[in-house]
Amino acid sequence: MFFIAEVKDHIRVPPSLFEKSVEDAVIEQIKKKYSGFISKDLGIVIDVTKVNDIKDGTIIPGDGAPYYETVFDLLTFKPQLQEVVLGTIKDIADFGAFINIGPIEGMIHVSQTMDDFVSFSKDKVLIGKESKRSLKVGDNCRARIIAVSHKDITNPKLGLTMRQQGLGKLEWLKSEETSGKKDSAKKTEKKAGKNPSK
Repeated sequence: MFFIAEVKDHIRVPPSLFEKSVEDAVIEQIKKKYSGFISKDLGIVIDVTKVNDIKDGTIIPGDGAPYYETVFDLLTFKPQLQEVVLGTIKDIADFGAFINIGPIEGMIHVSQTMDDFVSFSKDKVLIGKESKRSLKVGDNCRARIIAVSHKDITNPKLGLTMRQQGLGKLEWLKSEETSGKKDSAKKTEKKAGKNPSK
């Protein structure tokens, strides 16, 4: 899920940026410091959205750069358990599929790709035995986050599933929706046939 997080930090502006305005220099240094920053509390920092306040600069003896106490907003992505996400299959292995969901990648174990017995082909495609559904690199999918691990804080791991109703490759969902409408129309026709209007 995407969040806006307000952060307060002392931002160092080196002398090489003195020709810029204080705000421009501070924003450049915030982006440099926080670009790609990952933490359990903030999630993955995507960008600085706004600088709310910059106090007067303080110079520390022995350092020619001023430090500005700054309050700013960061756009972050923090994966949540049970969150439904859209993504693109980036790679497929015999044990599952890797899905790119924007700033992070997750893994869908082969047993969680579809409600079917799944086999792996040499062409990097997962195929359902009974349903004949296939999952390959580049497919757009809807999945649910079922595990988040912050064991390695710089590289959080996500586990996802596509076995629940309303999840899976978007093409599968469209065909289910179409067949559902056809079934519903057939039921309506049968009811109309049994109870003809007088």
